Amino acid sequence: MHPWAFRARFRRTAFGWKGSKLAVERIHEALTEIRAVARHDPTIAAEGAVLFLEKLSPALNQIDSSSGALGNATYAAVRELVPIISSAPVDAAMRKKWLDRLFDAIQEDDPPYIEHLGDHWGDLCATTELASLWANQLLPIQRNVLRERKRGTYAFFSGTTLCYSALFKAGRHDELLELLAMDPRPIWQYLIWGARVLAARGQVDEAIAYVRERAGSSTSLETIARFAEEALLQAGRRAEAFDQYALLANQANSNLSTFRALAKKYPELAPDKLLGHLIASTPGEPGKWFATAKTLKLFDRATQLAWASPCDPKTLTRAARDHLTKQPGFAMQAALAALHWMSMGHGYELTGLDAHEAHRLAIEAAAESQQTEQAQATIDKVLAQDRPMSAWLRRSLGLPVAASKPTRA
Repeated sequence: MHPWAFRARFRRTAFGWKGSKLAVERIHEALTEIRAVARHDPTIAAEGAVLFLEKLSPALNQIDSSSGALGNATYAAVRELVPIISSAPVDAAMRKKWLDRLFDAIQEDDPPYIEHLGDHWGDLCATTELASLWANQLLPIQRNVLRERKRGTYAFFSGTTLCYSALFKAGRHDELLELLAMDPRPIWQYLIWGARVLAARGQVDEAIAYVRERAGSSTSLETIARFAEEALLQAGRRAEAFDQYALLANQANSNLSTFRALAKKYPELAPDKLLGHLIASTPGEPGKWFATAKTLKLFDRATQLAWASPCDPKTLTRAARDHLTKQPGFAMQAALAALHWMSMGHGYELTGLDAHEAHRLAIEAAAESQQTEQAQATIDKVLAQDRPMSAWLRRSLGLPVAASKPTRA
């Protein structure tokens, strides 16, 4: 038996109520350990992956997981470990033992940290023969559950996605569609298997229409877009996938992350062209893409975006500071734009130091790029009295503030 270090760290109830951060660290350590073994012995690594997934939920079940970080970490762990298990070179008897252990783990998965294993059950079976055996084992229970649901009785089976995944892997597509037809209100995790059957048959448009028509209100447009994009990409219809679904399907935590996700998926699109599509997707807010253009070193485009709509002055000031030496013309424009948006009342928790920094950088970059007169003319406009925050900005820079005109009685 391999001496897995994670075994002792993931004993039952190993983590307390506030143990989320530590648990995430331990999960990453376990994955690193399994990954290292997989490089020289994929069978032992797969055995370790099964053991880790068995121990995961019992070890974590006392933790406050409301932040979502732990759920994200366990979801990522399942996604990484499934290929290690499914590709291991073992005989059917060993694989069946692994699946029996994982099935028992899913039954005890509370809170549900490894429920997504069911989505990959067909892959874990590895062969159509084993997948068909599992489908036969799960079908009677699944049919009974669906009969109860048709009667209006609440019924749930933790093996539903396992059953659909096994049927799909076994090529028993008609049976899968028949089961879904029995379900009066299939949730997305079940419905998507029917769409995958249609897509596998080459009926991509029908698959997309299937999920659009049957997905309930709880299914987000982004979720539907991700399926539609994937189906079109697999069918080789890349232009349609991008034009119709890519921008919605690849929304990330930041604009730059969204750009990178799309650039990786659609390498045929030039960066400036892709950025243009993204800017067009946020009409009236082109400034949101300033940081992305700057990171791509599209400095002319970034300058245009800095002035086109409100940008965070602190972001603009950082860009000016970072590019003062190598791109002084761009740095000057970024710093001037920072002052401009400050004077218009944009920015969060700005202080006089922020104003001083932007002003200093604008002057230094202007001198470096020999555009001092142009910069000073822009600064004079920024400090004009008709601006909402010009008085604050002038005081912050140590400049006199014009006295307000007395009002008539």
